[in-house]
Amino acid sequence: MPKTTETTDIKEAGPNLWVGMYADYLDSYAYMRINDTELAKDLVQETFLAGLEGWDKFSRQSSEKTWLTGILKNKIYDVYRKKSRGAKSEPLAAEPVEQDDFFESDSGHWKQGRYPEAFGIEEPSNLEDKEFDGILKSCMAKLPPLWSSVFKMKHIDEEPSEEICSRLAITASNFWVISHRVKVSLRDCLQKNWI
Repeated sequence: MPKTTETTDIKEAGPNLWVGMYADYLDSYAYMRINDTELAKDLVQETFLAGLEGWDKFSRQSSEKTWLTGILKNKIYDVYRKKSRGAKSEPLAAEPVEQDDFFESDSGHWKQGRYPEAFGIEEPSNLEDKEFDGILKSCMAKLPPLWSSVFKMKHIDEEPSEEICSRLAITASNFWVISHRVKVSLRDCLQKNWI
């Protein structure tokens, strides 16, 4: 008698069940980072193909979902890299000293007394959550591609700074300048559009 899906072990689940088990999750994961429905779906399809091609090499030290998410993450980073290459022109110069007064130089966190104003969503309702999310997405869409890639890799995927620099082929000083500019830009946009 064949085993049911619940009792099927990871080696036997395999590619024939991926779409049903992981497509929605991977679509959501990709869309959150790419913000383009069609591109997100294409990346998920490419992920499934890459997984199928690499199935024999899958060591099963992690779950299929984790393994497929890793493949998808690399494909998303390839998109970031392509977008940011088209946007690069020359190395970024540091902002004037008065702009550097916003953040701690070692951690990148807001300095005491320089925090953004309260957004009025400390106890949000569901409507405010959706409204704020829409405004935040709108503000993020205005960022240059390289800035957006740095922000998403650092604050959504929580990648280490060194990994971001390596994947996007930027220097550490450019990374910190971009991070600083993203924070200031998002702060300004949110304060203008939300408060």
